[in-house]
Amino acid sequence: MKISTKGRYALRMLLDLAEHQGDGYIALKDIAQRQEISKKYLEQIVPILNRAEILKTNRGFQGGYRLARSPDKMTAGDILRATEGNLAPVACLDGDEIDCPRSEHCPTLPLWQGLNKVINEYLDSVTLQDLIDMHIGADDYVI
Repeated sequence: MKISTKGRYALRMLLDLAEHQGDGYIALKDIAQRQEISKKYLEQIVPILNRAEILKTNRGFQGGYRLARSPDKMTAGDILRATEGNLAPVACLDGDEIDCPRSEHCPTLPLWQGLNKVINEYLDSVTLQDLIDMHIGADDYVI
């Protein structure tokens, strides 16, 4: 599994919104400038995040974007599944049911199922607020 640029930029965009949530709705151009990401690229990510009910949109004067829920209620797993789809490490685990004629006799299936479980549990355990706190804590580290 490799996380695409879309998934990585969505995380950065949402972290930016989380860090500036007290500022109301944030213009996409401001996020793009702070994150050094093309505004056009972010415009492609916004509809995906809107459909997943991760973003709130306000059009018009003083319009922009904000998080649909608080940063402590939004996980990396929520965001990456919205942008990447299924996070399964192998194709046979992409759907709800295993669609492989070899699944009953596959000696590697338990390995892939375990990895899939670890990936999803980890990503679902890390919130945007956790990432902000980790970053802040890293800046405060002194020897």
